[in-house]
Amino acid sequence: MSHGRGIRLFLVDGSPNGLLTAEIMNWTGHALTGPRTKLTELVQRPECGRTGVYFLVGPDPDNAMRPLVYIGESDDVAKRLKQHNRPEDQGGKDFWERVCLITSKDQNLTKSHVKYLESQLIAIAKQSGRCGLVNGTAHDYSVLPESDLADMAFFIEQVRIILPVLGFDFLRESAATHSASTPDENTLFEMELPKYGVKAQAREIDGSFVVLNGSEARPKWTAKANGYGNLYDQLVKDGVLGEETNGKRLFAQDYEFNSPSAAAAVVAGRNTNGRTKWQVKGRQENYGEWQSAIVEAQSSAETHGDQFQ
Repeated sequence: MSHGRGIRLFLVDGSPNGLLTAEIMNWTGHALTGPRTKLTELVQRPECGRTGVYFLVGPDPDNAMRPLVYIGESDDVAKRLKQHNRPEDQGGKDFWERVCLITSKDQNLTKSHVKYLESQLIAIAKQSGRCGLVNGTAHDYSVLPESDLADMAFFIEQVRIILPVLGFDFLRESAATHSASTPDENTLFEMELPKYGVKAQAREIDGSFVVLNGSEARPKWTAKANGYGNLYDQLVKDGVLGEETNGKRLFAQDYEFNSPSAAAAVVAGRNTNGRTKWQVKGRQENYGEWQSAIVEAQSSAETHGDQFQ
């Protein structure tokens, strides 16, 4: 059974577009994030004088579906950020628009700790496939005592929890590798386009709609170019949708979409209402009806529970 977490957010300058700090109850870590336009104020914060790891995040000009990320470490983050703020031809980095710094409130993170954290976080980011990494090859830094390795494993778990809350999704575990934890996540959805001989299957896992490996899609986007059309083209470019064979493309891997309609659009090659197009396997029920039934059943159970209290 999963448990809730308390996260404290603080708008440093009272603006949602300014500097933001975040902390998790019973965790010694501390997150500070803000736009590059606020770098002058950010580097003056005491956190920037501590040992920590940091993330530089910006748009990927070659892939609109994911960000570019650089992961670094330093025992003087302010100095490193000033270096990264230089023009590219002076040793800086031009791509980034936001920065997130992770330090420790008790200042117990050492240089060895953050080197280890950097290497592990780079490996996680590569495995997640949710970003383009600006880093070169990461060193496998694991020279830590056993007790410190355990502490750092817990520290990384908390970093992976707090970053999505701050709008950084690139370390989040893929829903495609997430083990089903509820009966609802075992429900299989099917979508068929009989005219084109296309069949696809999907599951809803951890809040994402995952089209399964081997599912079929139409060979090209057939409607006016739009957001879903750009997504279709990007999936072809990335190899998620394989080469056209026999008038269709196959999903080369499980792929996580943010909605049933996004998944249905890619399968159909045009905008499609996924709530009606995806059908529950073995039932005369579409996704929208299935979801509504779950909500109604839960509401009914809560109502009856209240009556007996």
